Order: sequence, then C-alpha cells, then structure tokens
Amino acid sequence: MPFLGQDWRSPGWRWVKTEDGWKRFEPFGPALQDGNNQLNDISHTVILTGGDDDEMYASEDCEFAAKKRKKDHCRSNTDSQCFYRENWIYVHKESTRERHGYCTLGEAFNRLDFSSAIQDIRRFNYVVKLLQLIAKSQLTSLSGAAQKNYFNILDKIVRKVMEDHHNPRLIKDLLQDLSSTLYILISGVGKSVLVGNINIWMCRLETIRLWQQQLKNLQMNKQVNNGLTLSDLPLHMLSNILHRFSDGWDIITLGQVTPTLYMLSEDRQLWKKLCQYHFAEKQFCRHLILSEKGHIDWKLMYFALQKYYPKKEQYGDTLHFCRHCSILFWKDSGHPCTASDPNTCLTPVSPQHFIDLFKF
Repeated sequence: MPFLGQDWRSPGWRWVKTEDGWKRFEPFGPALQDGNNQLNDISHTVILTGGDDDEMYASEDCEFAAKKRKKDHCRSNTDSQCFYRENWIYVHKESTRERHGYCTLGEAFNRLDFSSAIQDIRRFNYVVKLLQLIAKSQLTSLSGAAQKNYFNILDKIVRKVMEDHHNPRLIKDLLQDLSSTLYILISGVGKSVLVGNINIWMCRLETIRLWQQQLKNLQMNKQVNNGLTLSDLPLHMLSNILHRFSDGWDIITLGQVTPTLYMLSEDRQLWKKLCQYHFAEKQFCRHLILSEKGHIDWKLMYFALQKYYPKKEQYGDTLHFCRHCSILFWKDSGHPCTASDPNTCLTPVSPQHFIDLFKF
C-alpha cells in the first residue's frame, strides 16, 4: 500500500498537554501572531494618521532598525558554532529504510562539539592534530557551515595559546600547513571547489598570517617564585621526567632551561628508548647513523626516522567508535548503546581514523 504524505517513520508533530486536552505545538502560536498583528496595526496607524513627516520617518526608522537587528542576530548565529543537544553522531555510509543519505565529515565536525573539547587539556592535542589533517587534505570537502566552525575553533585555539602559552609549536605547525593549502587553492588550483566568495578566503588567509605573526612575537613571561623549582629536584627525578616525554622537541626545549637539564637531555639511553617507543627495529637497520666514536647516534636517528615513518600517537582522550551502534562519540559524554556490554564494542579513534571514516 503506497503512503501518500509524510513518511510514517518521521517523528511527527509535537503535541502539548493543556487544560482543554492535547494541542499541536506551533512555533508561532495564535497569541504571538495576534501580538504581531497588533504591532503592525499600530505602525500603520502612525503612518496613516500622523500629520507630520517626522512621525512617518520615525516609524520607517523603527522598522528599518528592527530589520537590521533581526539581520544582525541571524549573522551572529551563523558566525557561532552549530550546537546540538547530543554530542554523538551516527556514522552511516548508505541509505536504509530508517535513514536516508549518508554522514559527511562536515556534519560530524559540526555535531561533536570540538569547540568545548579544546578547553579540555586531555583533548587539546587531539583536536589540533585533527584540524591539521583536515587542513592538509580535507578542507574543500567541508560544507560552508563546517568551514565556518573550523575557523571559529581555530580562532579560539589561537586565543587560548596566547593566554596560557600552551604548546605554541603545535599551533605554528597547524597554521603553516593551513596557509600552504589555502595559498595553493587561492592561486587557482582549487577556485572551483572553494565554498564561498574568493575574497572571503583571501581575508581568511590574511587572518592566518596575522595569527602566525602573533605567535612568532609570543614571549613567555618569567615567573617569580620563591618556592621549590625544577632545578631543585634531584637528578634521578629530573631524568624520570625527561623519560616521560614522547616528543623529541619537548626534550630539546626542556634541555635549554639549565645546564643540568641539557646534560640529561643528551643522554643516549633517553633517545634510544624514544626511538624504540616510536619505531620498529626493522626501521632502525635502514637508517643507521653512527657517531665519530662508532656508536649509534640515537638523537639523530630519531629525527631521521620521523621523516620516513609516522610516530606513535599518544593522546589523553580521544573519540570512540561503537561497532555495535556505529556511533562516534566522546567517551565522557556516552551514547545510547543497545549492546549488553557496551565496553567491549568501543574502539578508540585516532585523528587519521576519523578522516578515514568519512571517505566513500
């Protein structure tokens, strides 16, 4: 039997219980409509009955101001990120009886509340890495709303780094990749695939260059503290701190603080364990670098290997994918899972895996 009209699987109308029974909910009820009609009648009365031209012009100015406020309100809403009640999204790649269409990267980017995630220190590096991967290859696949959200989140990240000085090197790399991509697209390679006016993208590129200049001029304020400092710790504790780092640049940066830390940062065993953590032994044999004394220079080996092989990624918190429900979500927020044991169905999602989920 064919269905004529709305799909029977749709949510349907919203109903409100009143004293007279259930009534269908309407965004603009009769009372609100009557109020609007009264306001319109008053404005027409002022125009028709007003003997002076000043009253006519005043009514026109009020009407113009009201339209302008409404337009500014709409613009302010579009400039902000799209917020949703649920912080999860169903990932489907084909149409079914229950769901039509498919989920895109831009839709997932809008729904998963990355704007709040950057305020969490555990998720900050994860979101920045994801933005960097999108900047390299997936920027043109985002919708117009998703691109707005992308640059709004990027603006919040830059302002956060300028305030708390947290990991500026990571943001510099992100902005460098993004500016390189935009320069190639604006130069003519991708004008046909850019969403929006080319002048908007030119302004965005200028904004990125301004951010880069601000980060370049960023200076760390020296903190005056009369209490216990890092230099007062014993050597074995300082060495233990350096062994906790998973990034070679962080080790080098910390080694520039004091001569003692520099001596500990040049330890061969430290760089050897760092290479063993990120790379396999087969990769060592292909890129052996020996020092003048005939020993393996593990520090140079680390920076040489990362040019050819990806490093092991480590994040405090990541998105998770439920294999039972096909839902992508933040673990703290949860999702409506119907599995008997939801924890056995969860898979951590790396930034690259997030991009791959939406490749069709």
